[in-house]
Amino acid sequence: MKKIAPPSYQYKKAPWIFLGLLLLGFLVFPRNSLAQVVREGDSVDETKEASFSSLPKNPKKATILSAILPGAGQVYNGKSWKVPIIYAGFMTDIYFIQFNNRRYQVFREALFASDNNEPSIFPNLNRQALARNVDYWRRNRDLTILLLAVIYGLNLIDANVDAHLSGFDISDDLALAIEPHHETIMAQSQQVGLSIKLKF
Repeated sequence: MKKIAPPSYQYKKAPWIFLGLLLLGFLVFPRNSLAQVVREGDSVDETKEASFSSLPKNPKKATILSAILPGAGQVYNGKSWKVPIIYAGFMTDIYFIQFNNRRYQVFREALFASDNNEPSIFPNLNRQALARNVDYWRRNRDLTILLLAVIYGLNLIDANVDAHLSGFDISDDLALAIEPHHETIMAQSQQVGLSIKLKF
């Protein structure tokens, strides 16, 4: 007898559509985020290049590299230590996607068997309990798929922000000091306190 999946348990395509739109958004992001008002006579390329001329690292290049190969933007920014963390996140999430999908398939087959009056591998579970398990494991699998897209997006954001901050001055010339301070207000009165000095 042919197994027919109940309409309520057929595989939903919404997470895959959302994932595709999210990836498309990230690929378009570098172009839109760098859009500027161009003066008459100036070319778009010259305007974009001028905005990054003072930065040691180009944010657009870092973002594109990370979009093509996750972690490549971090290597370009000189933050190679982040690459193992990114791939550990990817591998852990892929493991949980597969784990949740296997459990979903097992309970789905058991539900089909129950609907067709065939022996089930879960004889102690009624149809309602099987349906709850199908929903639970499908939801977990879909959430871990969305988490994969989030990790990919964070990889792009991290590369872009790191490149933007590459021109941030963290040299030894910067200093913040807290020192005791006293000030004479009148001949007989003095005020004592703390002063904060920021040296550039």
